[in-house]
Amino acid sequence: MDSANVANHVISGTTPLPSKGGSGSLNSSTGSTLAGNFQSFLTLLTTQLKNQNPLDPLDTNQFTQQLVQFAGVEQQLRTNDQLSALLSLQQTAQSTQALTFVGKTAVVDGDTAALSHGLATWNLSVPTDSNVNIAITNSAGQTVFTNSYAVSAGSNQAFGWDGKNNDGSVLPDGQYKLTATAADSAGNSVAVSKQIQGVVSSVDLTQSPPLLTINGQTYTVSQIKSITG
Repeated sequence: MDSANVANHVISGTTPLPSKGGSGSLNSSTGSTLAGNFQSFLTLLTTQLKNQNPLDPLDTNQFTQQLVQFAGVEQQLRTNDQLSALLSLQQTAQSTQALTFVGKTAVVDGDTAALSHGLATWNLSVPTDSNVNIAITNSAGQTVFTNSYAVSAGSNQAFGWDGKNNDGSVLPDGQYKLTATAADSAGNSVAVSKQIQGVVSSVDLTQSPPLLTINGQTYTVSQIKSITG
């Protein structure tokens, strides 16, 4: 087998390459690790040159192609290292940013708010004047309050609930989910977007991206719409 074929087989991991003197070899497992170790490519190149047949040396064009391939692998390895470094910096930046939100009041997209001391608040947005039907359920999925309201077109309009059901009974503090459907004056359905606000009580840096806890629910930094305080 000529040296060019030897090199091609070694790169594919199918044929061991004899070392100088013919006694040792790089086993086939080397092929599976070449992409992660550029030094292995240099070893292959130098070993191949040492074991060329002087009467049938490697064709110049083939040799040039192999050098180009080796250079391409080195460039890919360096690119991978740089991408890993950039990813690490991005994760550090995300963690640093998340930590600055602790103790501040954040507004995020969501429909579950905390009832505390007789008040739970949501922000509602509708594109046109609408009649909005509100239903509030507890953590067990039971509907505890329903009502309808005329809402003017606008964004982030506060809707406060006093924690009482339709009978006027005071409900315990906890997590409550709001569902809203709306229709305009012509009876056409209108989309309603809901947001909640609460204090960021903690940040879980073990997750990627980090998770912020707001009113007992977790959110990523990208879900935060604004910081109010």
